[in-house]
Amino acid sequence: MSYQNILIATEANIQTITINRPDKLNALNKQTIDELHLALTTAEKNAEVKVIIITGSGQKAFVAGADISEFANFSVEQGKALSADGHKKLFDCVQNITTPVIAAINGFALGGGLELAMSCHIRVASDNAKMGLPEVSLGVIPGYGGTQRLAQLVGKGKAMEMIMTADMISATDALTWGLVNHVVAQDTLVAKCNEIAGKIISKSSVAIASAIRAVNANYTDGVNGFAVEIDEFGKCFGTEDFKEGTTAFLEKRKANFPGK
Repeated sequence: MSYQNILIATEANIQTITINRPDKLNALNKQTIDELHLALTTAEKNAEVKVIIITGSGQKAFVAGADISEFANFSVEQGKALSADGHKKLFDCVQNITTPVIAAINGFALGGGLELAMSCHIRVASDNAKMGLPEVSLGVIPGYGGTQRLAQLVGKGKAMEMIMTADMISATDALTWGLVNHVVAQDTLVAKCNEIAGKIISKSSVAIASAIRAVNANYTDGVNGFAVEIDEFGKCFGTEDFKEGTTAFLEKRKANFPGK
């Protein structure tokens, strides 16, 4: 498919999805969300894609928010539908996809941009990055999971402060608060993400998918995360990856996982 707002490049089992709306600082609009949904679900079905990296074009912004012009005149019901559709198509999709997703935060990650980064499994920021949820400045609240995922990552107090003041924080503060995993110079951001991706690729993709489901279960209402862990752990014993991994360990050699 020909995408209008995203670029896709795949090399050595790593697929990089670049949000490409530089004139809008890569702001998320409906079309971009739809394209990201299609790209992500297509990548998950592709056995050759072991890790996905999401970033923004240029050096100014990862994603500077949602495209406000699209919903400035929405009604209450339209607002609810907008949020629900975004959750389903993109933010929950990213969180629950069983292919690891790394956010390469190369600049401003504001509003929907930070919400997108938080839905990724791992976050790496350039040292010039700025992050925040400025929605209350517009008379609205974060609607793409920001009120939930931010508190999960940095704690209730910090999340309340960020949301209520609408302040941006630096990459250094984001690292200190646990919002991002690593902070690096902008010119080494891609290399750092590829380094992490390389480590992931060498492991069992089947086991990693199980681990994602187990970790996410702890943050799902009404689900016992320990029970999901027990179930996923047991399922691993029936995989070819488990047989290869344990055999390689006993034979003191590097495992060559088939991904089955």
